[in-house]
Amino acid sequence: MSPQQLLADDPLWLILLKVVVLFGLGVILTLFTIWAERRVVARMQHRVGPNRVGPMGLLQSLADGLKLAFKEDIRPILADKWVYILAPVIATVPAFVALSVIPFGGEVSIFGEATVLQLTDLPVGVLVVLACSALGVYGIVLGGWASGSPYPLLGALRSAAQVISYEIAMGLSIVAVVLYAGSLSTADIVGAQADNWYVWLLLPSFVIFVIAMVGETNRAPFDLPEAESELVGGFHTEYSSLKFALFFLAEYVNMVTVSAMATTLFLGGGRPIWPLSLFDWASNGWLTFVWFMGKTLAFLFVFIWLRGTLPRLRYDQFMRLSWKGLVPLSLLWIMVIFAVRAYRNSPDGGTTSLLVVIGIVLAAVLLVAFLVPDARRQSDPSVELASDYPVPPLDLKVPQRVPALRREADDDV
Repeated sequence: MSPQQLLADDPLWLILLKVVVLFGLGVILTLFTIWAERRVVARMQHRVGPNRVGPMGLLQSLADGLKLAFKEDIRPILADKWVYILAPVIATVPAFVALSVIPFGGEVSIFGEATVLQLTDLPVGVLVVLACSALGVYGIVLGGWASGSPYPLLGALRSAAQVISYEIAMGLSIVAVVLYAGSLSTADIVGAQADNWYVWLLLPSFVIFVIAMVGETNRAPFDLPEAESELVGGFHTEYSSLKFALFFLAEYVNMVTVSAMATTLFLGGGRPIWPLSLFDWASNGWLTFVWFMGKTLAFLFVFIWLRGTLPRLRYDQFMRLSWKGLVPLSLLWIMVIFAVRAYRNSPDGGTTSLLVVIGIVLAAVLLVAFLVPDARRQSDPSVELASDYPVPPLDLKVPQRVPALRREADDDV
């Protein structure tokens, strides 16, 4: 039976069990990711990290979560009460909903019932994940606006601009996958990678998707909405107790979601790596869940690695990377993919191929126009070529320090 037929035959008790397990998986992975981030970054900085609560500090994240739940809940006087309360919920719920269409493995047997390790398989599952990631920003924007403070509002506006910019790049990177798989269903995309993973066939799309998913989740070096040095704490400055914990939970669940999505789109989902893929026993049953989680945890490690390695980008550099880098490259790559498939499907390589070649040339011209600096900057060396942000001139000289004049003692004292 196909995965769609198995999911359609799931009884009600199995559906409820999957919902509970999926929620618990998101929470457990959040606790583990926080612990792993603190331990890995501590190792990078020659520190120990959490090591008191539980073996190797494994229960430290749970203790911090319980502590936040019992903290005093403070609401600013100028805050909009209901929007202020609902904003963390709006940010958290879509993060969990996106996990419902992710295929965590193949066909298994749960209490004698044959099913698939997936809650539901929709014909537009990829669009559901993109929609949920876009809806999550509404919680951030409403939380910053409802706090009644300027700094959370600035962080919320930054987050809105950031999600719009990198959501476009992420959506364009998925177009090539959809063209090759011929479906928007996540299960069908995994099935289309039975012979070859898309990470090798569509490497530019994979690179763009990984960069965009880091920017989409507000993670370093793209954590501009919560830049501590500029915005105190960002959009959640005025939040405390359980509401702050929900924002924290939403961020890490989004990390899990985009990591699982990258595994689904480019790494074959629950399919094992070569040479284990040559054996049938390694590609069936619960082992598919093990392979899927191993790939997802590898992406989560990349998130942590970037946080401990790269400095935060400046805001204009951050926006330029998306609009003048990722988006034009994605459009050009889509045209190349379309040209290749049109040429293969056209027996005589006639008018269709000619139009596609013309489109690629126009896309290349637009790409050069985006990336090459304008003539004014080339003719004027004093203009800073690296950025549109107002920076000091390159020939600025710092004056020498003048020693302070000593005050003469008063003879009358």
